[in-house]
Amino acid sequence: MPFDQPWKPPLATSEIRKLARDEQLPMTYTMHIRERLAERDLTTGDVLYVLKHGFVYEDPEPSTRPGYYKYRIESRSPNSGSRTIRVVVIPDANNCQMKLVTVMYVDES
Repeated sequence: MPFDQPWKPPLATSEIRKLARDEQLPMTYTMHIRERLAERDLTTGDVLYVLKHGFVYEDPEPSTRPGYYKYRIESRSPNSGSRTIRVVVIPDANNCQMKLVTVMYVDES
């Protein structure tokens, strides 16, 4: 069953994209991601684009909540110019929810 985590990168890519395409998906934005969006002049539309079209390249890290994992998904977005954006998310496919933790440009140190 794909809902058991942690997911390997190809399955994580597929599951995050599927969740992001659900118009009824409740997404929780942390204060941290809201601040980073403003700081980097990005929009929630950029985040949604990355979630719908991006790729997970690395294995996840455990989140602070047992049984949940943080995934890094990345892609360019229409508003990012030629820069790649990485979004850190905690998906919950069992309850069809996603928590958005932070956003950054991949080329930032």
